[in-house]
Amino acid sequence: MRALRAAPAGRYSMFAAVALALGAAALAGCGSSSSSSSSATTSPTPTSTTTSTPASSTPVPGTTTSGAQKLSVAANPEGQLKYDTSSLTAKAGTATIAFTNAAPLEHNLTISSSSGSVVGATPTFQGGSKTLTVKLAAGTYKFYCTVPGHRAAGMEGTLTVK
Repeated sequence: MRALRAAPAGRYSMFAAVALALGAAALAGCGSSSSSSSSATTSPTPTSTTTSTPASSTPVPGTTTSGAQKLSVAANPEGQLKYDTSSLTAKAGTATIAFTNAAPLEHNLTISSSSGSVVGATPTFQGGSKTLTVKLAAGTYKFYCTVPGHRAAGMEGTLTVK
């Protein structure tokens, strides 16, 4: 009878270790980003600021305080990759957008002009609310989540400024 030779254990454990490391790296890259970038453009540069607020203090859409128009948008609380609205309308000038994320995933709210220049963004977070204040000229803007794969899955909308 011919004896069966066992495969070297080291070869399979090395393969398993590499596969595990690649899987962990892929998961670690999902969901958050602690870095941000900005670029200079030749178009007027809108100003933006971001602040954190408790989720219970979401402003009423369309109201104004201190001259800034208040808007609100929320991530789908069940974890679907979409916002609670796909369109927002504002008047030209300063707009404050309250973004609530009660979803089990990290999200953000990023606004870009028709040329693709980012005019403002919240940090990526899970749980609670962030407020984004931007100065917008009349035109059409996109709002979306920059977490990898979220915008492609449909987490975006249109902001029309009149």
